[in-house]
Amino acid sequence: MGQSVPPPLVAAAMKKVALVWLAPLGGPAVAAWLLWQDGSAYVVGGPGEQPLTGIAPGRPALVTVASPDTHNRLLTWVADVQQVDPGSQEWGRIVPQLLAKRLSAAADATARWAGSGRVLRLSPTGELTEVGETLPTTDLAAPPVPTPATTAYRMPRRRHRSPRQSPR
Repeated sequence: MGQSVPPPLVAAAMKKVALVWLAPLGGPAVAAWLLWQDGSAYVVGGPGEQPLTGIAPGRPALVTVASPDTHNRLLTWVADVQQVDPGSQEWGRIVPQLLAKRLSAAADATARWAGSGRVLRLSPTGELTEVGETLPTTDLAAPPVPTPATTAYRMPRRRHRSPRQSPR
């Protein structure tokens, strides 16, 4: 497998987090739940799972970690992205742990991940792009991504007179 040992700062930061922000180099970041195991982060993506837009095997990705206590950005590290192949020894070891962390997992999740989804291993390269003094000091808020989704709702019907209304 040839995995390298992650830097101590990355390992310490990743031990307590359940969610990180993933971004392809130069692309937009998406929130993703993960499993931190054996010095690597494992994420699941695909239909019915979290979208991992732009995150692909063989291409580096940026992993931004926030403090579980203060929710402030702690660091960003560069990851080597590899796909975990269904049926491999690593698949058999990691997927049951991912299923245990997955909220509201369907009974056929393992088969779906093997068929139309993907399980990715994000291994630290040792490069930290943001940490300490190099963390951004400005607001990084971005406008929401355009979507055709809307919330349809009706105004509630009043059954009784409002206290502000005067009696007739």
